[in-house]
Amino acid sequence: MIKITIAGRPNTGKSTLFNALTGTRDAIVHDRPGVTRDVICGTFVHDERVTICDTAGLENDKNGIAADSTGMAIDAIATANAVLFVVDGRVGLTPDDVNWARIVRRKTHAPVILLVNKAESARRIGDVHEFYKLGFGDPVMISAEHKSGFDAIYQFIVAAVGEPRHESDIIKSPERRIKIAILGQPNVGKSTLVNCILGANRQIVKDEPGVTRDTVKIPVKFYGRDILLMDTAGLRRKANVYDDVETLSALKSLDAIEKSDVVILVVDATKNIENQALGIAARVYDAGKILCVALNKWDLVPEIERDEKLLKLKHQFSNSFHQIIKPMILAISAERGTGVQNMFRRIFEQWDISNAPAPTSLVNKIVGELVERRQPPMSRLKRPMKIKFARQTGRHPMRISINVGGASDIPESYTRYLRRGLATALKWEHLPVTIEYDKAENPFSD
Repeated sequence: MIKITIAGRPNTGKSTLFNALTGTRDAIVHDRPGVTRDVICGTFVHDERVTICDTAGLENDKNGIAADSTGMAIDAIATANAVLFVVDGRVGLTPDDVNWARIVRRKTHAPVILLVNKAESARRIGDVHEFYKLGFGDPVMISAEHKSGFDAIYQFIVAAVGEPRHESDIIKSPERRIKIAILGQPNVGKSTLVNCILGANRQIVKDEPGVTRDTVKIPVKFYGRDILLMDTAGLRRKANVYDDVETLSALKSLDAIEKSDVVILVVDATKNIENQALGIAARVYDAGKILCVALNKWDLVPEIERDEKLLKLKHQFSNSFHQIIKPMILAISAERGTGVQNMFRRIFEQWDISNAPAPTSLVNKIVGELVERRQPPMSRLKRPMKIKFARQTGRHPMRISINVGGASDIPESYTRYLRRGLATALKWEHLPVTIEYDKAENPFSD
């Protein structure tokens, strides 16, 4: 995989350029400097061999989040195969540009292209020749917002990595990566969990909430499986959100649910679970995704309280959601690494179960036994309801369609009975299951 890193001081348009080159909206774009904090990576829209990395603005702070973000950006520069150094054409050359250009030259021997962004109008651009002082050769005038001047970027990338392959020449991985989103409220340990999985300090971890802003996607091989981790911003109640950047971060976090296969909902085991966490779980179940609730900081819970806390939490989830029979709730310590490998083993088991289709003959046999054990109630019109045929028609959620003769207004209580019986027999207890009814056509209706 070829890595292209976008670098420069804050607010030069790096995230806008990243979104344009990846054909996504993964990076949050805002007028406020310093919005990007972590290193965000995506696939180059014209060549899947190329990974584009957006970095935080390079700043001179010695401590705090800005210092950590700058350190990660410099690491991304040092490990890049090529660098896109972005400056602001409207502002002109600044002492910080000169300083950071010097550091980039010292940290990497990879080719660097100088991009003078926000060059929509020549009238707004000052003396272009001053940018030669940065030592990166001819400056390239671009507008990341309007995608102008990109031909020079494409030529630079081709020169760095070679001509794009023909689609038929690209070898596809036989096993699709499992996309796993890590969600939760602020400061519950999501980024610590990501770092634990990676075995490196890839994400910024601070005691203060709201450190992560973008949804950061990280491909990794863990416990023998290829996965795509999605570290998301913490979700708070809407009433507590006043900042528009936090609003954008929350929307991206919720969007990660739809784009994921599995969601790990991280909660703080030292506190009582809040309605906000239950609301996130509801979204996951409604989207038909596999949910694992990770009780983080379990090592800080007094041993005498653990059994009662775990039992109470399982009852709380079971009583709140009809789509699930047994919630998957596992105790971990992201900081110590305990329970994390077991959690992923359980997740992979459920993923494999969810992708194995249930034979129609088996589904019919199970439904037949359930009906024989407990007959459907009479309809409101006092007509008997006859369940004729059942089959699996979908996954994520696991969907069973049942063909019903007679009236089809089967009450929810009987649907719950069928759902529980099917989930138990097919080992779908940890998976969201839905049942749909198809009314049989009357052949004599004409």
